[in-house]
Amino acid sequence: MILGVMMAIKIYVDQGHNPVNPNAGAEGNGLREQDITYRVGQELAVLLRADPNYEVRLSRPTEDTQLGTSLNSSLQARVQDANAWGADYFISLHNNASEIASASGTESYVYSRSGQAFPLAESIVTSVTDITGLPDRGTFVRSGLYVLRKTAMPAVLVELGFITNPGDAALMSQNPGLFAQGVYQGIRNYTGV
Repeated sequence: MILGVMMAIKIYVDQGHNPVNPNAGAEGNGLREQDITYRVGQELAVLLRADPNYEVRLSRPTEDTQLGTSLNSSLQARVQDANAWGADYFISLHNNASEIASASGTESYVYSRSGQAFPLAESIVTSVTDITGLPDRGTFVRSGLYVLRKTAMPAVLVELGFITNPGDAALMSQNPGLFAQGVYQGIRNYTGV
């Protein structure tokens, strides 16, 4: 009897935004979104690399990695890299922002309610909120988002927390590993490995 060899699940982690414009992220409480997403992505990659069930590729392998020369080309570079690599899942990490400073919590976006992305997104949000204690704001359909429309694999955009909320911002900045652990556990719970 020959036992089948399980192939590692390929996770593309897109650390939202560039270090500088074009496509720099939101700012709040003295912090920059692109710095937080970079750190959470690095921590998530460590967890995924330590697990033989997964392979991981980062959109920003170094802190100064700059993708594209415009907003569109920045988004295209991320999607094209994931598609060319043959990723099984695409996870884009972001920080939310609001004019309402009390707005708080984790939410996610997917292309549609059907398919694999929606339950994956729900699993990630549940795990992040369980680990961080932030409110679960749910999963929503945003079919107009480029990274959800153009990926060849199920894609989830995760708004980890609000950079404009002092509590959320401090937690993301001081404990990026908590958010990485939440995303990792959500992926594990969904993939069942």
